[in-house]
Amino acid sequence: MRTYVAVLVHVAEAEAKAEVEAEAPAASGRRAPLYRESFVLLTARSEDEARSKARAHGASMETSYRNERGEPVTWTLRQLVDVAEVPDDRLGDGAELYTRHFRDFAAYTAFEPLLSGEDL
Repeated sequence: MRTYVAVLVHVAEAEAKAEVEAEAPAASGRRAPLYRESFVLLTARSEDEARSKARAHGASMETSYRNERGEPVTWTLRQLVDVAEVPDDRLGDGAELYTRHFRDFAAYTAFEPLLSGEDL
């Protein structure tokens, strides 16, 4: 068995109440979606098995509930982005789980709310 990391993206969509829509209008009563990227460790015999387990895990995380405003919120799996074997075979302090490369830091900052100081 080998250890893999899966990168999953889920999306939360909420129906906005009428009084909230006046503050932040959204098309057809829907709020702007919120996306969540997660990194999940999996053990599998092959990358194909890891991908299958990742999809199943992502589907198992789908849920619906009402938020503090009473609005229905639905989280759904949007995308299995990547599955990669973990480069460090010894998990512990300082172990590298996943590496991603990008060229546009401004774009990364724009989509990452924690970097831009936005509250979730």
